[in-house]
Amino acid sequence: MATEYRAEIDALRKTFHQIWMVTDPEGLKATIARLTEQSSAPDLWDDPDKAQEVTSELSHVQSELDRVLALEGRLDDLEAMLEMAEEESEADPELAGELYADLDKDMERTSRDLDDLQIRTLLSGKYDERDAVMTIRSGAGGVDAADFAQMLQRMYVRWAERQGYSTKVLNTSYAEEAGIKSTTLEIHAPYAYGTLSVEAGTHRLVRISPFDNQGRRQTSFAAVEVIPLIEKTDHIDVPEADIRVDVYRSSGPGGQSVNTTDSAVRITHIPTGLVVSMQDEKSQIQNRAAAMRVLQSRLLLIKQQEEAKEKKELAGDIKASWGDQMRSYVLQPYQMVKDLRTGFEAGNPDSVFDGEIDGFIDAGIRWRATGEKANSND
Repeated sequence: MATEYRAEIDALRKTFHQIWMVTDPEGLKATIARLTEQSSAPDLWDDPDKAQEVTSELSHVQSELDRVLALEGRLDDLEAMLEMAEEESEADPELAGELYADLDKDMERTSRDLDDLQIRTLLSGKYDERDAVMTIRSGAGGVDAADFAQMLQRMYVRWAERQGYSTKVLNTSYAEEAGIKSTTLEIHAPYAYGTLSVEAGTHRLVRISPFDNQGRRQTSFAAVEVIPLIEKTDHIDVPEADIRVDVYRSSGPGGQSVNTTDSAVRITHIPTGLVVSMQDEKSQIQNRAAAMRVLQSRLLLIKQQEEAKEKKELAGDIKASWGDQMRSYVLQPYQMVKDLRTGFEAGNPDSVFDGEIDGFIDAGIRWRATGEKANSND
């Protein structure tokens, strides 16, 4: 028994060593020392934006170091517990059994945390640690597509709730019969953008349509766009001459007006043609500020792509139709959700739509990292 436990702990050690090499704790310590010196400068807050950048980075780096060191300590504790269990195996078998039971629990928890940290080490993109702005649009499929878009919105909100993350709906455009044409929400969480960016793409639903009185099977599509949330330190300038601002009355399901004033705002960025609409805040000023924040976030993503000379299309250009899907949700004639990029699948669509999508996200992050590594070797 002890030999098996030791082999498992050795495997955990191996995984931890890989994480240690990637995270470079000594480098993190040097960064912390440099940022601590900067944060203690008496004139730090003469430039609030710079001060915010320094303190935010210091908090992030310190958190990363603490997480790695804590896991190293837990691995040491596992080895100590195993030694105690071995010593008590003959003297006190009952106590040894309790120690082995505790060891099972601690090893399972440590393995899970190592997996989480290993995934985190793969989120090394420039904006991966940011909050995320997610937009979901209904595609081909009529009312079923609008209903599917709303199902996806609930799925991501439920995922965030399961993680203890907060979300905020910025804008929702309702379809006439059921569901939504589009919705935009913010997800506030550590590495929200890096984590959820693998969800961007076209999603496909196959089911017996609840809106077809003949009970026929229907295929519908929805597009998911994920961009990093703009921060004050990003300096994305948007001249007033480059935008057109339209105001209108907010509307709810079925086209009904939800307010008696023209508080909803639509901003068009003339040079790029990007359009952002906001209606969920209470005032026109708040909706304009929210719309500008999302517009700047999209422009930030364009800037990142241009700087990296990427030739990929923007997430917002996803066609949401046949031939473009990255994930299929099949409810009829069998039940399965399958990611077509990674091959990861789940046999219970209800749990997936209830927010249990961590397996898909983790597989997506690993798949993306593998592709990036292959490209870097070309």
